[in-house]
Amino acid sequence: MALKTMALSVSSSDIEDDKKKEAFVFPKFVVMGHRGFGMNMVQSSDNKMKVIKENTILSFNVASDFPIDFIEFDVQVTRDSCPIIFHDIFMFTQEQGVIIEKRVTEMTLHEFLSYGPQKDVANMKKPMFRKTKDGKIFEWKVEKDDHLCTLKDAFLKVKSSLGFNIELKFDDNIVYREEELRQTLDTILKVVDEHAKNRPIIFSSFHPDVAQLIRKIQRSYPVFFLTNGGCETYKDVRRNSLDEAVKICKEGGLQGIVSEVKAILRTPNAIKQIKDSELSLISYGQLNNVVEVVYLQYMMGVEGVIVDMVKEISEAITNV
Repeated sequence: MALKTMALSVSSSDIEDDKKKEAFVFPKFVVMGHRGFGMNMVQSSDNKMKVIKENTILSFNVASDFPIDFIEFDVQVTRDSCPIIFHDIFMFTQEQGVIIEKRVTEMTLHEFLSYGPQKDVANMKKPMFRKTKDGKIFEWKVEKDDHLCTLKDAFLKVKSSLGFNIELKFDDNIVYREEELRQTLDTILKVVDEHAKNRPIIFSSFHPDVAQLIRKIQRSYPVFFLTNGGCETYKDVRRNSLDEAVKICKEGGLQGIVSEVKAILRTPNAIKQIKDSELSLISYGQLNNVVEVVYLQYMMGVEGVIVDMVKEISEAITNV
């Protein structure tokens, strides 16, 4: 699938206009696999949410067998400056019956890769656990497991025609200096620039400053601002509504918004505002696993969806 960037007729001499001079256009309604073939809900009784370990090469390649356009995954950077793919801010394991947590970005690459299945069977794997939003901890068990991976692994081992929606993951509870953010983003961009070739790439982030900064330091790839549109409340008011999301995009010259589907359904008039602002709009959320909800968004003008039920949703809307 080819991505298309359309240049608008505005004056490049005006800084504010220059920020808005490129509007991003999806050639068609797109389906993106959430963390590959779907996120894991280890606490769920639904085995469909525990089929394949999320954010792994296995998950990405299984997803690529279905008619989807992108996979979405989360990137963080280890202490020794390696971009890795992992959603959670903390890694949980068990040592002598006691649950231990460690911040992913404080690990070296070697330590990070020591969790879960090992490429070298001689190495003993460390068990993985996951903490849910309500504070409960569950062992991370799936039907088909796979070892953890780096961003470089994904570029080398996933077919090049499949687009990457790279979510730039940062801790909501930390106030980062711009220098820290820039260093992390530069490290990620180095891998992308070396290995992307002609692969479709999108950057996205829930962090307003990160989204604007990645757009500022590179112009090769579109940047989308992630928001739950007010479904949850944050101290940073910029994260609390679709109106604020539009402001972030306009101020930073971003190309689009990735919104929680509930926010779109709750405030459908926001779609026109987003379109009038020459921004693209796609959605995420568990309701995107319902075919009728996906079709409704298509009719409303949403341009794509991030889904967990990759097989069911992609096959259902192939003819749309």
